[in-house]
Order: sequence, then structure tokens, then C-alpha cells
Amino acid sequence: MSRATPLISIGVTCYNAASTIDGALKSAVRQDWPNFEVIVVDDASSDRSPLILEQWKQLDSRIKIHRHSRNLGCAAARNTILRQASGAFVAFFDDDDISRPDRLRRQYERITGYETSTNAALVACYTSGTRLYPNGYAMPIRAIGSQPKEPRGTQVVDYLLTFTRLPRVFYGAGTPTCSLMARIETFAAVHGFDEAMRRQEDADFAIRLGFKGCHFIGTIEPLVVQNATEGSEKDPLIEQESLLRLLEKNRDYLKCKHLYEYMLGWSEIRFRHFNGQPLLALSALLRLGVRFPARTVGHFLTSASRRFIHERKIGSHRQHSAEKRRSV
Repeated sequence: MSRATPLISIGVTCYNAASTIDGALKSAVRQDWPNFEVIVVDDASSDRSPLILEQWKQLDSRIKIHRHSRNLGCAAARNTILRQASGAFVAFFDDDDISRPDRLRRQYERITGYETSTNAALVACYTSGTRLYPNGYAMPIRAIGSQPKEPRGTQVVDYLLTFTRLPRVFYGAGTPTCSLMARIETFAAVHGFDEAMRRQEDADFAIRLGFKGCHFIGTIEPLVVQNATEGSEKDPLIEQESLLRLLEKNRDYLKCKHLYEYMLGWSEIRFRHFNGQPLLALSALLRLGVRFPARTVGHFLTSASRRFIHERKIGSHRQHSAEKRRSV
């Protein structure tokens, strides 16, 4: 294997993705990087996904298929990919996303260029892109660290756990694994993903990397189109249970910052909001505001206001699309 073109392992987790996995794999095998493999883990799909994957395996020898006998979740599927990967780098593709043909090359160049200029030991690279919603609304995504100043270490821990942002540090769209590429040693440094997390495993992984001093960088170029699909794992209750586990795992760190109780209160607000309980969400917000007035107001005016604007845009696009259909 040439030093100039190290092997990159593309990891694709698949679960009941018969309607989308074909497009995801097309974008994988069309990468312009000359030396890659594609490792797909089927997490016990019950639809036609296994048949489609077998057809792809017969068509392209670079594709390797592994199947779980029972559904273990996304974190476990990613760990299977990491165990099977032969590459010096691993790039994760989701089963319903489309990556640009130059994604591997751009991320490789970003990582190696950053390593050369900074001597950073651990680097995680994310891509900018677009998130498409079922109603047709398209939201641009600017990757974390895609412009100076790139966050590192506990700057990312504090951002993901407590929404704390430092001035002039570019946190972008956070740390979604579907746009991540890193050296295999970076994944090994924190022993991969926590398989007990059904959601929030992306943030948990990045938090553990942050405690190791990792640098979080991104590409300016929009290299991936993410499809915001609905699924059982996106249930508000599962999301809440995963967030509470994340807070518990980092309880001592949060208590040192006197933010553990605050984040428990904020997690209830999020759960009530996404579970369609606006009055209970408002009640939880008022209770939290009494205990932590300054932080609650500041948090609400930033994070919650952006969420409100985002949801309004989705709603406006949905209404516009419906009106357009009626006029045809």
C-alpha cells in the first residue's frame, strides 16, 4: 500500500434501510480516493436490506458485509465496523445519506494538513453539508471547526454537556458521527462507542475524546447530504433516557462546575417540548429559572430561540409546499 494513498475504511451502519441504502452505497463506491474499502454492518434488518446488501457485495469486491443476529443499536454497529476495519482512517457514512465523491479526499487533506501545522495527536474531522427534512426543507450545516478557531479538549466537553460556548471558537453543528472521519488510533483512544447508549452516542464519543485533548476540525466544503428521517430510536423517551445516562456518566465533572442539577432540569424541558407537552415544558422552564435565573435566561435566548426559529422554518416550508400542491 502506497504511503501517499493509505487505505480508508468507509463504515456504513444499516437498519431497515431498503429505501435508502442503495443511494448511500452508490455514494460510497463512487469516492475518488483510490484506496478504500466499504464495511457495512446490517443491524438485524427485517426488511429487504440484507438482499440489497448481498447484491452490492456481488457487484463490488471492496464491499464487506457483516450482520448482527439481533438488533444491538447504532453504537454496537459502529464498534463492529471499527473491529473489522483494515484502514488507517475510518469514515462513517449513514445508510440514508449521500456523500460527495471527493468526501474522503477532502477530509484526508484536512486531517493531515491540520496535523502537520499543529502536531495534534488526536484529530476528529467532520464535514459541512445539508440536512434535508421530509417536507423538503433544506438546512445548511457548517461543520464544527470548519473555520478558526477550532475547538479542542474540554472546550467541546463543555459545549456538548452544558452548551457553554467560548467567544471566537467555532462549534458549528456539533459532532454527528455520520460526517466523521479520523485515524483508527483516534477511535481506539476511547475504545469506540458506548453500546449502552441508544441515542446521544455521538456526543458521548466526542466528550470522551475531548477529555483526551482531541482537536475537532471540519471541512468548509459541503460534502454530505443528510436525510432527517424518523425512526423508533428518535422517540423522545429514548432520547431523554440516553441524555440522562450521558449526564450521569459525567456527573462528577458537572458537579465540579455546579451544573449537574441545572442540566437535569434542562433535560426535562427538552423532553417535554419534543414530547408535545408545551405547558409542562413551560412549567419546567419556570422552575429552572427560579433556581438558576441568569443561566436559564441566557440558555433559552440562545439554544431555545434557535430551535424555535428552526421549527418555524420547517413549518413555513411545509405550509408553502402544501399550498403549492393545492394550486397545481
